[in-house]
Amino acid sequence: MSAKMRPDSQSDLLARAERVLPAGGFGNFDPSIVIREGRGGRVWDENGREYVDFLLGSGPMLVGHSHPEVVDAVQSQLGKGFTFFASNADGIALAEEICDAVACAEQLRYVSTGSEADMYAMRLARAPHGARQDPEVRGRLSTEHVQRGLDEPGARAAGELPPADSPIPPAFPKPVRDNVLVAPFNDAEVARQILAEYADEIAGVIVEPLQRLIPPAPGFLETLREETEKHGMVLIFDEVVTGFRLAYGGAQAHYGVTPDLCTLGKTIGGGFPLAALAGRKEVMAHFDKAKVGEAGFTFQVGTLSGNPIAAVAGLKTLEILRRPGSYEQIRATGKTIMGALTESLTKAGLAHQVVGDPVLFDVVFTEKSVA
Repeated sequence: MSAKMRPDSQSDLLARAERVLPAGGFGNFDPSIVIREGRGGRVWDENGREYVDFLLGSGPMLVGHSHPEVVDAVQSQLGKGFTFFASNADGIALAEEICDAVACAEQLRYVSTGSEADMYAMRLARAPHGARQDPEVRGRLSTEHVQRGLDEPGARAAGELPPADSPIPPAFPKPVRDNVLVAPFNDAEVARQILAEYADEIAGVIVEPLQRLIPPAPGFLETLREETEKHGMVLIFDEVVTGFRLAYGGAQAHYGVTPDLCTLGKTIGGGFPLAALAGRKEVMAHFDKAKVGEAGFTFQVGTLSGNPIAAVAGLKTLEILRRPGSYEQIRATGKTIMGALTESLTKAGLAHQVVGDPVLFDVVFTEKSVA
């Protein structure tokens, strides 16, 4: 690495970035670091400094950067074409693998990012109720959000429902904010209250089954499943982060609760832009005008959706994860790192908590409970 080091290369790039990029970066990780390459669990910046990538590239690199088998799979496709704006065999094969692995996935539709997948999931939840025609009838969505915790001072009085428009940013149009209810994560009783209070308006509930670092309380996801079924609402699991990371079948396999729809991303693209929305056939049918007609149809299209480069990378990544012992190794490694962090920070006298799951954790520098 030292032979390749150019002490001024990163500072030059940062100066150039400041001219052409808001805040000098892509809106992702620390913009003061410009990564040159990655292999396995490590990355190197433009000055040759080496880092351990605990972020896994924010999740997609679960089997490591530049995994040789994934590289070979991608190289085998490069000479055949990058994208076609049409179906391809590897994209179909990846869809089959995902549908075989994920409990709720009878069919899926590809997009390029997890954010797109969540957007279309929320649109699809409204579709069976004709919410496009009358947004006040079955047009609302409820989202479980950890930032509205029960221990938040003055969050609510006993029995009082959380405000419908908080913490949705004010930049969102008022009609959007008015049609989303935000509930505290892990409060099953408040979830019941909201779903009962707005039973004639809520089309669906979207929730991250593992709130990045905070696991669901016993019975919480089961309550959401029971209440949404009772009121005829669509339950959506945002599994962009947890899909094929928490377990091969995602959080729904790990926790044993099956939603109507889920969104997937990161791991399924093997490091390339690919995400998906998957779910029950009767809900996914709203992407098929021939089955549901004009009134029930939800339009969706994406130039790069299911492109063969991402598909072959995803197929190979999932093949590697299916091998015996893969998840045992991932969890063992995570536990080792969590233990080492706890030991080092305790020895240094720093108030902290190492929170999350062995496959997805972080350090919070506080003595307060965050679970």
